[in-house]
Amino acid sequence: MTAIRTRNLTKRFGDVVAVDGLDLSVNEGEVFGFLGPNGAGKSTVINVLLDFVRPTEGSATVLGHDPQTDAGRIRRRTGVLPEGGALYGRLTGREHVEWVARANGVEADVDALLKRVGLSADAADRAVEGYSKGMAQRLAFGLALVGDPDLLILDEPSSGLDPTGMQDLREIVRAEADEGRTVFFSSHLLSEVEAVCDRIGIMNDGRLATTGTPEELRTDLDLGGSIRFDVARVPDDLALESVAGVETVETGDSSVAVTVSDPTAKIAVAVRLAERARVLDIVSEDASLEQLFNRYTSSGRTADPTPVPSTDPLVVEGER
Repeated sequence: MTAIRTRNLTKRFGDVVAVDGLDLSVNEGEVFGFLGPNGAGKSTVINVLLDFVRPTEGSATVLGHDPQTDAGRIRRRTGVLPEGGALYGRLTGREHVEWVARANGVEADVDALLKRVGLSADAADRAVEGYSKGMAQRLAFGLALVGDPDLLILDEPSSGLDPTGMQDLREIVRAEADEGRTVFFSSHLLSEVEAVCDRIGIMNDGRLATTGTPEELRTDLDLGGSIRFDVARVPDDLALESVAGVETVETGDSSVAVTVSDPTAKIAVAVRLAERARVLDIVSEDASLEQLFNRYTSSGRTADPTPVPSTDPLVVEGER
């Protein structure tokens, strides 16, 4: 089953093409990482999925419904964590959750939900204006979970979180997916995406550059990766740069780090080094998600023409 599907989805703002012929499928129960540089069109896609903006051409379905005709049904089944979503400073965390539950006609175990996102009972009864940025982000994530939605749309969910908060977020996202929910996860933190996502899609200049698992994309691009050796002593006559497929060599007092363009070069490097030094340990790494991202994207555009509005009933409007 498909949770999100777009066909030839196109959105123009005057002469600017924000989304250009997007064909995208996100399966039910998977965590899908939606990546791209600023201005790639990610926010515009999210806006279309939630019917905040209408497409110029093409179509989209979310949980089997058309956003243009069934936006209410989609929003009742979708939890949204928008980037930069505002909260009512004078309300407590508890009051936020109760308000969102009432607005959506659902029951919520407020204490259990806030505890799940790492907010204490004391924090639950404090006004949000006294929250740190990380606490506010935890609360916003909790609001997206109200009503046990079938689909979570998370836009930069790690913003403001410390390492513990990021770990908590990853665990909750994986738990939601294990229970059959779909998570659409937009982020600039590539390490977070790689740690939690089943598949990724990379947007660039309004188009979908590629989709697949990180491993599939590494295979498609034939990226080599890196290998690090801990040695008793670094020999003077390494000459590893002459090995075919070796790109860079960095040495320390007792270590040698090598990046390669061809994975098979790792074997040749290991053999040559073993002939010249006593190797104590070897750590081999595949190409990083950052390398994949850089291969598929460019820096031609700097701003997505439309931000995510704060008009969805799952998003609490800020004080004016």
